Amino acid sequence: MQVTKNYHTHTARCKHATGNVADYIEAGIEHGLVEIGISDHSPLPDNRWSNVRMPMKDLGDYIEEIDSAIEQYPQVNILKAAECEYAVEYHAFYEDVLLGEHAFDYLVCGVHYIPYHGAWMGLGALEYRHLSAFAKYTIESMASGLFAFMAHPDVFGYAGLAWDENCIACSRDILTAAEELSVVLEINGYGLRKDKVSAPEGERRPYPLLPFWELAREYEIQVICNSDAHQPGDIVANIGEALIIAEENNLVLADTDLLFKSL
Repeated sequence: MQVTKNYHTHTARCKHATGNVADYIEAGIEHGLVEIGISDHSPLPDNRWSNVRMPMKDLGDYIEEIDSAIEQYPQVNILKAAECEYAVEYHAFYEDVLLGEHAFDYLVCGVHYIPYHGAWMGLGALEYRHLSAFAKYTIESMASGLFAFMAHPDVFGYAGLAWDENCIACSRDILTAAEELSVVLEINGYGLRKDKVSAPEGERRPYPLLPFWELAREYEIQVICNSDAHQPGDIVANIGEALIIAEENNLVLADTDLLFKSL
């Protein structure tokens, strides 16, 4: 299965990846990619969660680095993007500054924290009682209309919870909203490279969460398969496996030409 595109790529600016934009483009060329989205973690105006994203002062350099690569590597279609955490207070920044002023090609929503009882909590602390909040926040993010796709919507699998009625209800809420809002969901290859988590049914990768995607076949949704590369050598890593998950569950792949041109 020939992989030719990847739309989820990070750089060293996020503080938990390696390589610069050119490193990823050159790696992509070596692997036969014709289209690459650079989507490092967006800075935030208040520099929240600055340990895992670039500071605001780096935004200009990030944009310049992508623009330089676009000129340097005309044989590849390079898209300018960012992975974002949604919050109402950031809506105008994403819409007016990133998509507007700086003409980003698209934004990705990746949920790594959820609001819960007035505070933000990380996903490693998720328990069954938090799953409804995870679903609610994911749906709120989708409903914002800002994002080309939702990264790893099954990332709650990171908590190692047994697949039960709570996980099913959370998944169905997300899948129903994706269908109603026509939001593309990502089958994310990075989870297949992460350390296994301990779950009641045994050790497994945190995501893709297979029961989630088995449920997804019941819904009229579209998916996108990405590497979520955090080092240049992973520019196409595990996309093939993600595509197999899509194929085995009869999931429709989004037409990326239409997806990004329609934004």
